Amino acid sequence: MSLLGFVRAHLSQARGHAATRRLLRGARPQDLEKAVADWSRSLIDPTAFYRDCFRYFHLRLPRELRAHRRYFQLNHRGFGDDAFHVMWFLIFRKYRPRNLLEIGVYRGQVLSLAALLQRRLRIEGEVAGISPFEPLGNSVSKYAADIDYLADTRGNFAHFDLPEPHLVKARSTDSTAIELVASRKWDCIYIDGSHDYEVAKADWNACSSNIKEAGLAVLDDAGLGTQFEPPIFSMKGHPGPSRVADEIDRTRFREVLQVGHNRVFEKLSD
Repeated sequence: MSLLGFVRAHLSQARGHAATRRLLRGARPQDLEKAVADWSRSLIDPTAFYRDCFRYFHLRLPRELRAHRRYFQLNHRGFGDDAFHVMWFLIFRKYRPRNLLEIGVYRGQVLSLAALLQRRLRIEGEVAGISPFEPLGNSVSKYAADIDYLADTRGNFAHFDLPEPHLVKARSTDSTAIELVASRKWDCIYIDGSHDYEVAKADWNACSSNIKEAGLAVLDDAGLGTQFEPPIFSMKGHPGPSRVADEIDRTRFREVLQVGHNRVFEKLSD
């Protein structure tokens, strides 16, 4: 890293810490359970709801789940925001998905969190992931070339003493990936693969047909068309997934929750 890059990184980190302190200042832990339970507020005022999820992470989320997030923050093992751990906690507490599929695993942060939540909430189930497990990147993302992503993901599951997940090493548009998607009706699918519109749209088309009634589809980086105004350490999303979210047929899916640039859709009856 260049000297300029080093200085910029430290300035950004300092601004992030300052923003965190501002968000936590004056927060009342006893008020947060009610605040995050009102999912309809996330669609009306996503900025305020995100802030409450962020506060909930720091002030009320179980220590085991906060430790999981901190582990993935070390050495850049994972992306995302603290508030997203709260989102998944809320989803699993309310919907109790027995099976979850993730498109785009990276190093296993969300997939292992899902398995951890199943264990914590005594949900008998399993998790599966589709990913190339290679540093392919896309128009908005680049990845380190010196990591064995498949072995790393398995190692991260082992770190938390979790059962090994069902992992398919493929692009989401490959036949083996499509076969896994079509192999069952899923309780929840998290779409976080390529953020290029054409691939994100293909992922949506394949996955949305294989979600069970009242199951969930979660779209990452899909908040550009919403009223969410992110703090300095977050972002609104990317054009591809945001366009896909805007094009979802609301006669088949209804939006039930937004946490930052993550948007959650429940499948209606066919």
